[in-house]
Amino acid sequence: MSNPALLTVGATLLTCVLATIGLHIFSSGRAERAALENRLALTAATETGRSRYFRGVDRRLRKTTFGKKLQLRLSATGLDVTPGEFFVYVVVGAAGLWLIATSVLAPFFGPIAAVVAIWSSVTFLNWQRQKRIEAFINQLPDLSRILANATAAGLALRTALGMAAEELEAPAGEELATVANQLAVGRSIDEALGELADRLPSRELVVLVTTLVLSNKAGGTVVGSLRNLTETLEERKETRREVRTMLSEVNATAYTVPLMGLGAMIMLNSMTPGSMEKMTGHPIGQIVVAVSVALYALGFVAMRRIGKIDV
Repeated sequence: MSNPALLTVGATLLTCVLATIGLHIFSSGRAERAALENRLALTAATETGRSRYFRGVDRRLRKTTFGKKLQLRLSATGLDVTPGEFFVYVVVGAAGLWLIATSVLAPFFGPIAAVVAIWSSVTFLNWQRQKRIEAFINQLPDLSRILANATAAGLALRTALGMAAEELEAPAGEELATVANQLAVGRSIDEALGELADRLPSRELVVLVTTLVLSNKAGGTVVGSLRNLTETLEERKETRREVRTMLSEVNATAYTVPLMGLGAMIMLNSMTPGSMEKMTGHPIGQIVVAVSVALYALGFVAMRRIGKIDV
């Protein structure tokens, strides 16, 4: 402490050394993470038995926020496609529909067709995700029953989840296998089950996850709760099936009406070639078509809202 200048120089040198070591560790960690992601991607491609396309686009897309969100949405659908592949397919499909609408109807309908193609791709992902959620919900009674029996036999919750992953078919088996793998590498049950609930959001799954997490934290018996939950899930399963059957006509109508409008335009243009191009060549005609498309879209959204009832 008698020489402040020497102490300052020594502290500065020590700070520089620690900063260099920290930077080196950070760089090494990023490199190891990138190598691990590449190995996991290669392993996934090997397991699915096919090579991945557009790897350069996929690598660049995964680094963006949009790519990360797209990857999360694709993982929830269960589709064997990478974000890069899906992005390229959507862009090519939108461009193809743009050209088709321009040649069949009029150039005015090209951008509309491209927007419809992009919206259809998002709708397809939502439908595929909802389909997987429905299939997972239908398996929840069996999952709850397996967990209750395994817990009653004295097995730990981690072991019970791994056993359920082996016995159940997809999608529950695949999702629980992911949870089991996360638990094997050191993640907590709360985090693994919470991520599962985020991938496949549903009231039934949230109730099951909450029951498992609370029982794991409190350390109490979970057998009785799971058995009661199994009966409740069975009843909700039947109720959801009845409601879906009653609303099937409304959902079919929501898609039929816009298709009838598209068919009418194609028929009119085929009966009088060039009529769509002449109509959209004037500002008034463009406004009329834009208003018509907006009304069809509004009717579609309204009918979908009417046919959507959360049970």
